[in-house]
Amino acid sequence: MKFPQRLFRYAPLAAMASVGLGAVAILGRIDPNQPGNPLPPCPFYALTGLWCPGCGSTRCLHALVHFDLAQAMAMNPLLVLSMAPMLVMALHGAGLLPAQLQPLVRLFARPMAWMVAIVAYWVARNLPWYPFNWLAPG
Repeated sequence: MKFPQRLFRYAPLAAMASVGLGAVAILGRIDPNQPGNPLPPCPFYALTGLWCPGCGSTRCLHALVHFDLAQAMAMNPLLVLSMAPMLVMALHGAGLLPAQLQPLVRLFARPMAWMVAIVAYWVARNLPWYPFNWLAPG
């Protein structure tokens, strides 16, 4: 019975890898910037006209798949910047994080800090003046 429990600790890392491979497969072929593409638009933006924290994520990931970091940052900088902390936490959960990087886990694994950052980003990207208007997608 211990064997499945040991495998369970790799689940977050396996999920991230699966989602990443799926994103590469889809976004390598479909351009979300083109009108009429089959990818869904943001329902929050469609209902409110306001950018949510995830707005621009599909276009951001498309840019990353095509190695365009500048375009990815223009679409959703929070997503790009949060990828490294998410990887560190997934590696830690799987027991694969090198000892030198263990202190980062205490820094990244703070739910309240993430919640504050996401809400602040959500508000800031909807402010219409400089420099906050740079946070809006595109």
